Amino acid sequence: MPGPMGHGGPGRGAVEKPQNFGEVMGKLVRYCRSYIPVIIIALVLGATGTIFQIIGPDKLKDMTNELVKGLPAMVHGRPVMGAVDFDAVSRIGFTLVALYVGYAVLSYVQSWLMANVTQRTAQRLRESISQKINKLPLSYFDKVSYGDVLSRITNDVDAIGQTLGQSLGSLITSVTLFVGALVMMFYNNVIMTLCAIGASLVGLVLMMAIMKASQRYFTRQQVALGQVNGHVEEMYSGHLIVKAYNGEAAAIRDFERYNADLYDSGWKSQFLSGLMMPLMQFIGNFGYVVVCVVGAALAMNGDIEFGVIVAFMMYIRLFTQPLSQFAQAFQNLQRCAAASERVFGFLEEPEMTDESAKPALLGARADAPVRGDVTFDHVRFEYEPGKPIINDFSADVKAGQKVAIVGPTGAGKTTMVNLLMRFYDIAGGRIAIDGVDTASVPRWNVHEQFSMVLQDTWVFHGTVRENIAYSKPGVTDEQIREACRAVGLDHYIMSLPDGYDTVLDENTSLSAGQKQLLTIARAMVQDAPILILDEATSSVDTRTEELIQKAMDALTVGRTSFVIAHRLSTIRDADMILVMNHGDVIERGTHEELLKAGGFYADLYNSQFAPVA
Repeated sequence: MPGPMGHGGPGRGAVEKPQNFGEVMGKLVRYCRSYIPVIIIALVLGATGTIFQIIGPDKLKDMTNELVKGLPAMVHGRPVMGAVDFDAVSRIGFTLVALYVGYAVLSYVQSWLMANVTQRTAQRLRESISQKINKLPLSYFDKVSYGDVLSRITNDVDAIGQTLGQSLGSLITSVTLFVGALVMMFYNNVIMTLCAIGASLVGLVLMMAIMKASQRYFTRQQVALGQVNGHVEEMYSGHLIVKAYNGEAAAIRDFERYNADLYDSGWKSQFLSGLMMPLMQFIGNFGYVVVCVVGAALAMNGDIEFGVIVAFMMYIRLFTQPLSQFAQAFQNLQRCAAASERVFGFLEEPEMTDESAKPALLGARADAPVRGDVTFDHVRFEYEPGKPIINDFSADVKAGQKVAIVGPTGAGKTTMVNLLMRFYDIAGGRIAIDGVDTASVPRWNVHEQFSMVLQDTWVFHGTVRENIAYSKPGVTDEQIREACRAVGLDHYIMSLPDGYDTVLDENTSLSAGQKQLLTIARAMVQDAPILILDEATSSVDTRTEELIQKAMDALTVGRTSFVIAHRLSTIRDADMILVMNHGDVIERGTHEELLKAGGFYADLYNSQFAPVA
């Protein structure tokens, strides 16, 4: 049985790989080109600070050698104290302090610069995505889920911001530390360097083997985590159906199977990854032992000074430390590239044509407001080339008329309204408002001629007042209350703790019907010349429907209105009824005319109101 759909939560796991690492990182570099000088400065500071860190052990070697000179020496069997050059020791000590303070300061400045750059980049990416959303055609969102777009704004941009600075800075400092430590080790003693490299290679082989084994379990863990999350989400959202069909036992069995798989992969992956730190400590300690044994032998033979052993013990740590940082930095870069690929893929989607040069002809003159005459002239439309949805639609609607569009599901009713508002561009023909072709004016100029009440209500986080007066400047409190009284919502709003200033959130619940009433009040306040009602009473009871119908009758007076309705009883008073089927208008007329004709509309109407046998 296939597992439920779902997304795994955050956690360590297999890194998503981009399709083309070099290309997408090139795009990210070009996007950040204004910050490149700052990035270069940050990386140079980080590398310089790392060099200071590398020089430190060599100076510590010199200090150790100065102190060794002052140790007692045996002369004729009697200990003789040497003279310690405290001036030289002090100079070296101050040099060490300066080096390590410089390392700390430069590392801090590098981290501060990279944090600013990465967060500025993330901010710009979010702004670019926000602007891009408003430039994309509605057809894009027909093929891409809102959740996917939201994931690119949040998860992917966060991944870029979090990993870019860490991985770049870490990669540069790790390379500098690795190469610098290796050079200084060879500079001090070749034999001890080769022994230290050999000891590190043993640990490195073990580390690679563990990483390869753990990667498989991390992948399994992410898959199992997605199955658990998806199953819980699916069962929770449909818990009433699960209970109604006595599916609890089967749901629990599925959950236990997914949970057991998550446990098995989880403990194995965590156990293996937990071995990494002890292994790194083992590599370092093993290196210390090798350096001490080989160094002691060389020192006894007089081949090296004692300070070289002290320096090598520190260089072993600096040499092995970057090994794990390399892998982590590369993983971060892979994750950053994968996230960048999704973000830039979105930013490169085809946009709607730029209409900034088009004149806003509709309602441009205060003395000549839009009347609301609408003309459909042989309109054709297709979502995909060669697959027409609207074949040849023509209709003349006079200002103030109420036009109902009816037909079976998939007939093209909502598509016609979307074309009227220019949410989509038509493939052929012409749509005009007051004789002005809607394609000749900007989209926003078309949109401001409409008020809409859709089947799916939309209420945002804000006060009742802000929701009703949405995007409509200059609305008075009395206009808002008048609209709410018209739809019968005023009494309920005044019963809320803060009345019209009550914030609508999860603590202030509105029923589906009340949300619909609120959106109808919003349409009344908009006071646009053309009104669109898409199954506006589908979420309310019969009594509320009658109240809304009266409010709608008052609202449509003097306005051109298009009503999409499945309940044919709500559009009997329409001035024109357009009956659509398979993208064509097959009948048109008033309610009485269509009933007398005994055609498709009559069959639809009678099927809703035929008496039950």
